[in-house]
Amino acid sequence: AARDGLGEALARLLMLSKRCPFPDVREKSEAILSGVQELGIRIPRPLGHGPSRFIPEKETIQVGKEDATMHTLFAESFATLGRLDNVTLVMVFHPQYLESFLKTQHYLLQMDGPLPLHYRHYIGIMAAARHQCSYLVNLHVNDFLHVGGDPKWLNGLENAPQKLQNLGELNKMLAHRPWLITKEHIEQLLKTEENSWSLAELIHAVVLLTHYHSLASFTFGCGISPEIDCEGGHTFRPPSISNYCICDITNGYHGVDEIHASPAGSIPVSSTESVCEVEALMEKMKQLQECRDEEEASQEEMATRFEREKRESMFVCSSEDEESAATRDVSRHFEDTSYGYKDFSRHGMHVPTFRVQDYSWEDHGYSLVNRLYPDVGQLLDEKFHIAYNLTYNTMAMHKDVDTSMLRRAIWNYIHCMFGIRYDDYDYGEINQLLDRSFKVYIKTVVCTPEKTTKRMYDSFWRQFEHSEKVHVNLLLVEARMQAELLYALRAITRYMT
Repeated sequence: AARDGLGEALARLLMLSKRCPFPDVREKSEAILSGVQELGIRIPRPLGHGPSRFIPEKETIQVGKEDATMHTLFAESFATLGRLDNVTLVMVFHPQYLESFLKTQHYLLQMDGPLPLHYRHYIGIMAAARHQCSYLVNLHVNDFLHVGGDPKWLNGLENAPQKLQNLGELNKMLAHRPWLITKEHIEQLLKTEENSWSLAELIHAVVLLTHYHSLASFTFGCGISPEIDCEGGHTFRPPSISNYCICDITNGYHGVDEIHASPAGSIPVSSTESVCEVEALMEKMKQLQECRDEEEASQEEMATRFEREKRESMFVCSSEDEESAATRDVSRHFEDTSYGYKDFSRHGMHVPTFRVQDYSWEDHGYSLVNRLYPDVGQLLDEKFHIAYNLTYNTMAMHKDVDTSMLRRAIWNYIHCMFGIRYDDYDYGEINQLLDRSFKVYIKTVVCTPEKTTKRMYDSFWRQFEHSEKVHVNLLLVEARMQAELLYALRAITRYMT
């Protein structure tokens, strides 16, 4: 047992040796590990293959084979986090976005700000736990302890200070039903005697909560594998003859053969059929552009189309829509475990449409955040813009394609699911451009990310590159984060006025 414990401790070194962006460090670490194994100490092997369960390892960026831009990002990430984590290794498909993401996350977690460092990591744990994202919870448990956090808090939210417990209500509403947040919820947090939050602290907390809710969406949406030194990332069992054993299956890894068997997983599809899908999508984009040029729908018609799309979005649900019970290990970090996503117009409840011209990120949210937590508004704004405008002018095998119409449809569909409407957008375009399997994937990743499966990932845009699917996830992450922020910041603004 003691030897296995030492082996587990050395699993971190194993990860660092393979993932370190500096070749000399890689060589030294591997030499140390080789010596350790000669002493008869078992080193656990990774359960998965590569940073994602959805993307074959050979199709991800290999450490040591990255270009100069990626190498700089890897070096910065390694210096900041002490590791190259799996999220970074998948996000690096899009270096411009990754740079902005890392800069923002570093500022939120480590630079001067209203909240102490251990509070920041604990809030990250609370936020990730709402979606049962053990990947992020595990990372922040380690970071929380590293910055001097009290281990007793990790036994459950009831052991944390009352001030953090009071954040539980806002955390659950932001994660699952942000349209229910009112100025009264904000008032409750700001006026609670000795456990009250300041406005600046609350803004910091809200940004952290929305950051980790949306990062949980990315983690599940891209099938991010557990880190090798975390629970579920390694095993001491030897590989069986068929390359994997039962412990691999229970951890979501089903063997290298299955993962590489077909680009569409368990939904075989001919390349001709997939090419036709791409051609059909491009033809629809062309037709919509021509219709736009010829005539513009009236404001009344646009409003009707928004309401129709909002209503229809409620009936988009996955055939694999099972109740996923939160494990005790993660659920202890939040209260009210039965509270989850519910469509805003179900059960006779009606929530007024959030009109962007009345309260937008650009005109209202940005300045509020920047005023109370300097520089963060700027960092978030840059990240939103990069995700929304990011394009390589490609679609699958086609080049020189203007994808702005498709990107806007994805972004606005997510905001539509949250009841947010843009007066200048024709919501009729969404049904033309996003097919049912894609809508199922989007809604699952954004609203109930813990229910995302490889089948869902494989079943949309079957001829597209993995980097393009990761790009979709970046749009989902940022559109979701902005939607949550809009509801929270509008409530804070109403409280202040």
